[in-house]
Amino acid sequence: MERAQLRQVYDEVLAEVDAGGFGQPAEGELSAEQIIAHLAANDELMCEATEAVLAGSPFAYYDLETIHRPQLDALVSECGGLDGLATLLRATSQKLCILADRLGPAAETPVDTVLREGPDLNVDESLPWGRALDLHARVHLPMH
Repeated sequence: MERAQLRQVYDEVLAEVDAGGFGQPAEGELSAEQIIAHLAANDELMCEATEAVLAGSPFAYYDLETIHRPQLDALVSECGGLDGLATLLRATSQKLCILADRLGPAAETPVDTVLREGPDLNVDESLPWGRALDLHARVHLPMH
């Protein structure tokens, strides 16, 4: 896993958020605010998994299959919209990057991982945690 790449991809996502100008989503699609809420909530789950790996505790990571639009909408409301969500995403992404920097050899720790994001990303297996973070940086974040 390239830790610098994780930071770079977050910088790109946050630059896009700062640029704004998001249109209305297609019917059935998430709004920009809901996508940012999804990313921040997912960061929190990935931080929990990374902390567990660092502590030597077993952990299973599931990419927000249980988080639905009502939960995303609640987070959007709680943050007060796009600016508050951007602040939250900055904090969650920074925490995840700091934790990832600490992994070292623990990045090889297997974690039961479920990642599903459209037809391009469908993982349901035990992966070295560093590989899951790599998929997050190379596939999941750029998709949004």
